[in-house]
Parts: sequence; structure tokens; C-alpha cells
Amino acid sequence: MKIKVENIEKQIKGNEVLKNVSFEFESGKVYGIYGRNGSGKTMLMRCILGLINLDSGKIMIDEDEIGKDIDFPQSVGAMIENPGFFPYSTGYENLKLLAEIKNIIGEQEIREMINKVGLDDKDKRTVSKYSLGMRQRLAIAQAVMEKPKLLVLDEPTNALDEEGVEMFRKIIKEEVKRDTLIIISSHNKEDIDILSDVKIKMESGKIVDVVENDSKGE
Repeated sequence: MKIKVENIEKQIKGNEVLKNVSFEFESGKVYGIYGRNGSGKTMLMRCILGLINLDSGKIMIDEDEIGKDIDFPQSVGAMIENPGFFPYSTGYENLKLLAEIKNIIGEQEIREMINKVGLDDKDKRTVSKYSLGMRQRLAIAQAVMEKPKLLVLDEPTNALDEEGVEMFRKIIKEEVKRDTLIIISSHNKEDIDILSDVKIKMESGKIVDVVENDSKGE
């Protein structure tokens, strides 16, 4: 998979939130986007997912243009802002409902993924009883469970304890081996340094620096 972002711009309530952004992403790499709040990180991710209409420019997923040929990437797992789950269903029930949309994985894969993120697939508690860290683990499970070609993860280690962060990093490294294209934003610079093949700095809606991360994983 290749994603080509070409000269995209977006204004919201008169504020330029993305300014002439261009970049190319390719499979088998982790792209770490960092910058202060309001720098445009989440907005860029939302545009790649087809959740925002552009004012100008275009985003190509291989040969298809978002918003013209396709509404959103066809094989994608995402975590953007607060994950929305049914609060009065269990973690397993939530993931089962989501999996039934595409119907490409079954009960065994769902249960394996729940356990992989450090939750219990047989836990009868509803999501309303989950801690923030447990909800974050469930959100990671839902993003990864169908083995998508594209992962777009906004602040994925928020609310995770040290063990949870290590679990997340292990999963990302496994996904890279599967040739997944992974885009992560994080305030945790250590996540960016450890996981990213390419580090992308954003300021005021622009990409201001791109660095190949030769020290990844050190």
C-alpha cells in the first residue's frame, strides 16, 4: 500500500488547520507524527481516513482518490481520539459487534486479540466498568484484530501503564513484519523514537521536519 498526500489544505472556522501538506507513506514502515496540540497531527490522520472533506489537494490510496473513487481506505484499523464503545456490553461483545460489519474474523480471533492486549476475553464486566487503561487496550485490540493493511493510531499509549506500553510496542513490531503501513501520533517522544522508521514534525498545520530514524529501537 502507498498513500500519497498532495498539497492538502483545510480551514475550520476560518483557521488554517492544514497548510499545503504533502507526503508519501508506504507499507512496512512506521511513521511517527509529533508536535504540540493544535499542530495538525490528528487532522492529518482524520483526512487520511476520509473523515474530513479537504478544501484543496487530494489523498491517494494506491490508485484511488479519497472522496472521489473511495470514501475511506478499504483495509484500515484506527484509533482517533476517545474510542467509542457500547458501555453496557462486555469487551468481547463490543469487538464481536464490530467484527460482524466485515465478517472476516470469528470468535477465536477476537478472543485471542483481547487476551493479547492484556484483557480477559471471559471478563463479564461491561465497558462502563473498565478503567481508562483497559478501554485503551480494547481500542488497540479493535484497531488490530482484522489485520488491516493500514493502521492509523492517535495517541495510542494514552492511559497505558508501563506494561501496557510494552505490549503496544510489541504488537506494532509484529504488524510491521506483516508489511502493514502504520501512522502513529504521540506526545510520548520515546514511542516515536523506538517505533518509527520516519519521524515527522508538525507545527501550525505544516510538516516542518522529516527525519529517517536510524536509531529506531535503541
